[in-house]
Amino acid sequence: MLKIRIIPTLLWKDAGIVKGVGFDSWRRVGPVLPALKVYTMREVDEIILLDINATNENREPDYHSISEYCEECNIPLTIGGGIRDSTSIKKLLRSGADKISINSAAYENPDIISEAARYFGSQCIVCSIDVREHVDGSYECYKNCGTLPTGKDPVEWAQRMESKGAGEILLTSINRDGTMSGYDIKLIRSVSDVISIPVIASGGAGNPDHIYQAISIGKASAAAAASIFHFTEQTPLEIKAFLAAKHLPVRMIKNTVII
Repeated sequence: MLKIRIIPTLLWKDAGIVKGVGFDSWRRVGPVLPALKVYTMREVDEIILLDINATNENREPDYHSISEYCEECNIPLTIGGGIRDSTSIKKLLRSGADKISINSAAYENPDIISEAARYFGSQCIVCSIDVREHVDGSYECYKNCGTLPTGKDPVEWAQRMESKGAGEILLTSINRDGTMSGYDIKLIRSVSDVISIPVIASGGAGNPDHIYQAISIGKASAAAAASIFHFTEQTPLEIKAFLAAKHLPVRMIKNTVII
């Protein structure tokens, strides 16, 4: 079994990092660069940095800032927001990004995934799927930072994205986002059961047991989280230690035992 990854998510809005609830009510957390430096020192497995304004503002990624961030970060960095085509992806990779997260553009042109996978390799293409649960219990994919419904079912969409060549799925529950009430295990498991590529669970982590459930019950390959790191004293290392005690394979930081 591959080692479980713990991945801090940084939501980049204007000049800094923000965190909201349900993709709304954004609260300023701090500037981007210090956050990246802190997580780099803590030697997390990966970092996800998403520009949540770029697509809605109909602009390309801020390649200059991203290049500066990548220079200061020696942890694998996934960049998302404002992706339009293969040119955008190429520029981000040249700026130093290790992986590219694609959301809205895939709904408008699913072949962007297959084209990107063909030219750059599936290993660096992450399909981001933001999902809202409706009052009747049905799930629907949303785009443009959770503001526009797509009419797509997340299970079917994940399968299609895998068939197009996506290397991973970043699966986020809009309803659980920022609530710290736990991941949507039903949603995670429904997607994990039908695809063979890794699923990164996102939206709702409030304590280490939530992450354990996403992996042990939801069958996620990794857990992305933000509020638990921004607003509690929990650290990625403490979460890894908790998972290790539950006999899940995790990679510890330097000078500690590799489990």
